[in-house]
Amino acid sequence: MAYTDIDNPSETAFNTVLYTGNSSTQVINVGFRPDLVWAKPRTSGGHFLSDSIRGGTKVIQTGGNSAEVTRSSNIQSFNSNGYTLAGDGTTNNSGDATVSWNFKAGTSFTNDASSTGIGTIDSSGSFNNDSGFSVVTWTGTGSSGTIKHGMNTVPSVILIKNRDGGHWRVYHHKNTSAPETDFLELSDSDATSDNNTAFNDTAYCFSERKGYFKSGSYIGTGNTNGSTIWTGGKPALLIAKRSSGTSHWLMMDNKRDPFNVADALVVANDNDSESNWGTDRKIDFLSSGFKCRSNSTEINNSGATHIYMCWMESPYVNSSGIPNNAR
Repeated sequence: MAYTDIDNPSETAFNTVLYTGNSSTQVINVGFRPDLVWAKPRTSGGHFLSDSIRGGTKVIQTGGNSAEVTRSSNIQSFNSNGYTLAGDGTTNNSGDATVSWNFKAGTSFTNDASSTGIGTIDSSGSFNNDSGFSVVTWTGTGSSGTIKHGMNTVPSVILIKNRDGGHWRVYHHKNTSAPETDFLELSDSDATSDNNTAFNDTAYCFSERKGYFKSGSYIGTGNTNGSTIWTGGKPALLIAKRSSGTSHWLMMDNKRDPFNVADALVVANDNDSESNWGTDRKIDFLSSGFKCRSNSTEINNSGATHIYMCWMESPYVNSSGIPNNAR
């Protein structure tokens, strides 16, 4: 069996794209048709998420608990090779250097739970079994229930947002010993909480795929020659958070930081510019994972648990058995 079935993620599953806003119509070339676009001006400004299920004009943000808003001049269309932006002061403001993280699903579904017997709450969405990603929407009932996510494997990470307003809920399979009830909030820096609440929701679900997506945890060492974390490939996007204490959601990628040591970051729960976060949270992107190069409490706190999500630029070994190269 091949090590991976996803040799070129940037062409088929995930790609980071950098562009400059122009306050006019422009086409953003991604390399495939994205079903989730997560964009952030690298200067001060919010994180804006749109997906093909809700539509490109529907925007939710990570840096707060606000409800979904409609921005008629946001994403005008999802295209076969990317998406089209119109003039807008959010993701296309003139002169703004912007980063866009793009995920592909691709197979649409609608589930009538009472007819199919799958789940107890009706849902719809789009999924990709090759990359282990799905976008799902449903209307909450106020009671416990189950929801079809479309994939043929169990998600290891689920990002859930109440579109009517409210906190993001993050399920991570390595978050504490009871991840089914303990959750983190993408919209703030709090440590793990224990609660169980129903919403009118959109969810982004991720299942692990060897050489493409890995989610896990590690214990910080508190020194600049920190632990090496195996992910199975060269990272393209890393999201990390100290789960056992107050800490920001750190986001680093291979396009804003093409060389080691990597320290250009934005924070999912905050709208500050990239330059405001300094250079004291350092990592190396390796051919097989990442290595902590900082004693920052947010990335490598001694004895603390840190959780991460990592999408790969390329697998450690491709489907032909050829090893990856370090950068």
